[in-house]
Amino acid sequence: MGLIRSFAAAWQIPELKKRMQYVLIALAIQVIAIHVPVPGISGAEMTKLFNSGMGGALGLIDLFSGGALKNFSVVAMGILPYINASIIMQLLTVAVPSLERKAKEGGESGRKEINKITRWLTLGLAIFQGLLLVGTLRTQGSLFAGQHGFGLYVPIFQIVLSITAGTAFLLWLGESITEKGIGNGVSLIIFGNIMVRLPSNFGQLFELTKGGAVQWYQIIALIVVFVAVTAFVVAMVEATRKVPVQHARRVMSGGKVAQGGSTFLPFKVNSAGVMPIIFAMALLALPQAASQIPGVVGHWMTRLSIWVLPGPTFPGAVAAVIYTAVIVFFTYFYTAVMMNIPEMSDNLKKWNAFVPGIRPGKDTTAYLDKVMSRITMAGAIFLAFVALIQYFAPAMLKIPPGAFSLYGGTSLLIVVGVALETMKAIEAQLMMRHYEGFIK
Repeated sequence: MGLIRSFAAAWQIPELKKRMQYVLIALAIQVIAIHVPVPGISGAEMTKLFNSGMGGALGLIDLFSGGALKNFSVVAMGILPYINASIIMQLLTVAVPSLERKAKEGGESGRKEINKITRWLTLGLAIFQGLLLVGTLRTQGSLFAGQHGFGLYVPIFQIVLSITAGTAFLLWLGESITEKGIGNGVSLIIFGNIMVRLPSNFGQLFELTKGGAVQWYQIIALIVVFVAVTAFVVAMVEATRKVPVQHARRVMSGGKVAQGGSTFLPFKVNSAGVMPIIFAMALLALPQAASQIPGVVGHWMTRLSIWVLPGPTFPGAVAAVIYTAVIVFFTYFYTAVMMNIPEMSDNLKKWNAFVPGIRPGKDTTAYLDKVMSRITMAGAIFLAFVALIQYFAPAMLKIPPGAFSLYGGTSLLIVVGVALETMKAIEAQLMMRHYEGFIK
């Protein structure tokens, strides 16, 4: 009821109503773009490709594109090149001192410069991934059959140009949502791509029920599992370990004394977000992609791909253990890259703050690192559970895999995270307007 009241209150404010309407119109335009096909691509060939082993390798792109890849529309790559470019820039900002200085000390101009580099990198990755997609399609079936020389390169150029322009359009649409709407525009684009698949999921469930393959009690059990997993994800996404911090008294300029006080450092249990699952999915999809290589390599990659597909039975159970180990590794890796514990400890010492009972300096660094390691393990186990539930739930409920794709994995984490982030943005706008008269 609180959620409905917040939306109703926001809708009553003209400026917020205008922003929310802009978001809805932008998402509607995005849905229309998903159904605009690229000329020269056969729908039958795309269906054949996804029914083959390559479907698993391309499934991540199709997830972030809202099914646009399977339709091969102008937004077939979705916003994924921008996600990859952002991840690369995050890692480079930590690794390259000049970029780190620009991000920390450059202020607004530094942020704009990094965003500009990210956009250019997105364009380059979009062209590269577009060429890879077209090359993959060319090796399957009769795509570009009978075309050679210049007659072959013209359609390739047209297709790569079309899908690159589609990615650029989605990036512009996301940034316009951030500026004129509410919340993070790129996140809302991904959110819309995932949610647009729900009608087809419900339709597929209805057809299975109508055909007798799935019973109504199984649908009810599926709803119960979905609600329980969603509640668990919400709790873990919001879970925070609060490390108490005490501020000592400080003598300011002019002889003034700043009183000390107590606060805390918030460490999120799931500080790595959804990135470890994405990394793990991309890594474990490599054998499926390499299985298309002719010869001995393709044969061995085909056999290896069986051992990286999680499931409740052998060899899926072994693959689930491997999948969990990869997720745990990437969770620690990504957290170590993004969370600079020594810098955090130095900042506490600089501001004359300390953790009660812990000496400043190396002892504080060791303590914070120990706390971060423990909650990172909890976050990694949580991510592994969410990633694997989509493979084990269908088997337990005796529902065909893929009949309902939102009860686990990357999609549920993204949907919950974006929904919470957007609701916080709306509540912040409401609070600002509620106290506007008091501030004046």
